[in-house]
Amino acid sequence: MTEGTDGEFTGFVNERGDALLRVAYALAGSQHAAEDLLQNALAKAYARWPRIRGDAEPYVRRILYHDQVSGWRRLSRRREVPVAELPERAGGRDSGQDSDLRLLLRDALRELPPRQRAVLTLRYLEDLSVEQTAAVLGCRSGTVASQASRALARLRELVPAFDDSPIAAEVKR
Repeated sequence: MTEGTDGEFTGFVNERGDALLRVAYALAGSQHAAEDLLQNALAKAYARWPRIRGDAEPYVRRILYHDQVSGWRRLSRRREVPVAELPERAGGRDSGQDSDLRLLLRDALRELPPRQRAVLTLRYLEDLSVEQTAAVLGCRSGTVASQASRALARLRELVPAFDDSPIAAEVKR
């Protein structure tokens, strides 16, 4: 690629990288996995940059979603690997009720099936419509609506305080 093309791609990454990393984090559930997911997506986008430069962000987001779902599928085929000692959990939680609820929600999101997590990410983090979400995931609108409904019901079971929180008010909008 030319130096100008490299500069365009670098500018895109500098401008939109943080937003794309937030999406990757919501999908992957950890900072390291999100960084890996985004790095792979950006590498794929770089290879196609001359063709996608005008509309790169949706292309990269689609790569993120598809790569994460593919990763979940591969993980479901792998066996668990036992370890002798459990890793230490990070300490020092914020005493604020909102951050505690967010941590509970993050853990509950990890328990959702991959498609439900992807639907919630697209609908409520990305603020896409049901139709847009269906287009990204390659399914019907009814599937998106039912997956979102089941996912929210499951979150309410796992985190009973969810309904009374300001976060739930955001979702109900």
